[in-house]
Amino acid sequence: MSATSKAGDGDKRSTSSEEGFSDLERAAIKERAAELRGGARRGRGAGKAAADERDVLAKIAEMAPPDRALAERVHAIVTATAPELAPKLWYGQPAYARAGKVVCFFRSGQVDKERYSSLGFTVEANLDDDGMWPTAYALTTLSEAGEAALRKLVEKAVS
Repeated sequence: MSATSKAGDGDKRSTSSEEGFSDLERAAIKERAAELRGGARRGRGAGKAAADERDVLAKIAEMAPPDRALAERVHAIVTATAPELAPKLWYGQPAYARAGKVVCFFRSGQVDKERYSSLGFTVEANLDDDGMWPTAYALTTLSEAGEAALRKLVEKAVS
């Protein structure tokens, strides 16, 4: 079998196991494994929640200035709008979970080597709408209108 197969007009998808994960993907996997080990050591309760939030704030503080400003604003909006969501790291990035399951997350564009950061929602988010709905949003700035839209999305996601 060839290393690639044609899926459509010019769309080649790799099927080779030799290619594996990119350096960024490997780093994210390693961070996730460390998060899981750290979570198991912390146990449960208020101490774990406080430690998880400190980890998120420390990760945000490490970000490049443009992403840091966005992540700080997203963190403030999500935690104020949905205090039932617990901040935690997820694949090395800020995320917000209910009952241990991530509902939404922030991805740094700088870390991902992309031109924008993103705010994403998992299947745990209650955003289903007529068979089609967005699961991620590109973020370069957050205007007042953008912040209002983010609040509404988070409110709907946890409803």
